[in-house]
Amino acid sequence: MRTRLTTRSARLVLAAAVMTTLAATTACGPEESSDNGAAAPSATASAAASGKSDAPADDTATESESASASGTKAAGSTGAKGGSSTGDKSGYGQSCGTNDLDFTVTWEAQPFSHYLLTAKAKSGITCYLDVNTPSVSFGSAADGVASPVGQGGEDPIKLSGSSVAYAGINVKTTEGDGGKQFERVIIATSEDDPNPASVELPDAPTVEKPIVTNWSTKRNEVIPRVI
Repeated sequence: MRTRLTTRSARLVLAAAVMTTLAATTACGPEESSDNGAAAPSATASAAASGKSDAPADDTATESESASASGTKAAGSTGAKGGSSTGDKSGYGQSCGTNDLDFTVTWEAQPFSHYLLTAKAKSGITCYLDVNTPSVSFGSAADGVASPVGQGGEDPIKLSGSSVAYAGINVKTTEGDGGKQFERVIIATSEDDPNPASVELPDAPTVEKPIVTNWSTKRNEVIPRVI
């Protein structure tokens, strides 16, 4: 009897010890204690928390940078466009290019027959005729280029608004019936101007060894004479 009771008691004690161990394992199993006694988060929770904090920050930064870059680009484009789209050259003190001016050619019978060239600045433009003699030619051949005779002349001449400058052209300075007929004259403010103007003449004169005066604001100073 003592042997059976002792054995039974031993089994009960062993069972109690096993239950105590299982209870302790169940309570601490899912989490591991950190060195300071606090429970360390699981790997799944850490990954979720990391993903939640990093992704929005990256997205926000990207949108902010895109908006900033877009705004900078738009501002730069607007500024560049505003600087070049006005077309108003007034007050620049620039030299007159051929495309800054409007030209007309009229026939003048008195006191000596000649053609009167008139130049006027286009609307909104202020410029200076700092090359004293216009470049005038008939056709593309060298013998159609008008020679300067040095008459008249003011340097420089400011053109703006209603102010004008004049030059006189004599299309034929030779005797006889030689020469070629032209209906248009080519005019430029300088020999190297890249945009010469082709101006219609009031008739189709015969041209041979033409001459041209300097620019002047006085019409009576630009009557071309062979000197």
